[in-house]
Amino acid sequence: MTPLGLARSLGHDFNQPQLLTQALTHRSHGHPNNERLEFLGDSVLNLAVADQLYQRYPKLPEGDLSRLRASLVKEATLAEIALALNVGESLQLGEGELKSGGWRRPSVLADALEAIIGAVYVDSGYQAAERLVKRLYADRLETLDPKAVGKDAKSLLQEYLQAQKMDVPEYAVLATEGEAHCQTFRVECHIRKFKLRTEGEGTSRRAAEQLAAQAAYEQIIRQGKHDAAK
Repeated sequence: MTPLGLARSLGHDFNQPQLLTQALTHRSHGHPNNERLEFLGDSVLNLAVADQLYQRYPKLPEGDLSRLRASLVKEATLAEIALALNVGESLQLGEGELKSGGWRRPSVLADALEAIIGAVYVDSGYQAAERLVKRLYADRLETLDPKAVGKDAKSLLQEYLQAQKMDVPEYAVLATEGEAHCQTFRVECHIRKFKLRTEGEGTSRRAAEQLAAQAAYEQIIRQGKHDAAK
């Protein structure tokens, strides 16, 4: 994907396109790179997410709000959002990072997404960056369960299904790519009762299972809210 295509996916028309190019440039590629924009984007992201949580959960104490925010801005969540946007395809990486699969490494993807948020802030101000964060996190904020903070996606999904007296999910590895020292796993989560199949991709089987489970859990919760609203 080209930077222009990524900009369309982000829903932001850059006044200074070079900022997006910089946000997608890893330090291994040279200067200017995305480290300074990442620093800025990290702060903007934390504020925007904190504000959303503060408004959505007026009765939650500070400690719970902090834990919710931490779950939303952690590396794994950022990397998942970046993967969904195909950010890795637009990254500019040095030769070593390219050979080692840096375009799919969670830390590289997470840093790039924070840098993109920082680039939008520099380009058009806080409100534009906040709108971007809201778009990126819309589904996660809708399905967020304050009581589930601290639990991993597989545990949440299994507990939900067991509470409904349903069978536990089935996980299967669909593909394994890359060299032994830098493999990527693609895993499917299958829930027979719902006829639901979701996929997750990660640098370990466990990480891929967690992402597949999270996708399944979010779909089930979202569908439940939709049905309840009818």
